Amino acid sequence: MTWPASGAGPRRQAELVAVGPVPRVPASPADAWLSDGQRVLHFRALIWDRWTQALEVTSGQLLPDQEVPLLQRRTRLSREQAIRLWKQRRADGWTPCAPQWNPPRLLLQ
Repeated sequence: MTWPASGAGPRRQAELVAVGPVPRVPASPADAWLSDGQRVLHFRALIWDRWTQALEVTSGQLLPDQEVPLLQRRTRLSREQAIRLWKQRRADGWTPCAPQWNPPRLLLQ
């Protein structure tokens, strides 16, 4: 076996180590809901194209005598911020839940 004339040593190939399946965040937007039993977060895509991805996160509080939670705050977050918030809440014990209210529909004229 001969080596290159430049004096370079043997080339080593990088080893790939399989760690297991990596959970993937969906590429296409979908509504998602989280709850801790008293509060609810609703994640909804606002802008979703190749260059810009933004979500609207609406928070509400579950009231024992009401069917629909009391809506408290609506925030626009980038996709990365929304993923960070989702992971943080899941680590805090929040669980995915069924939709808690019907979000308003945008009327295009």
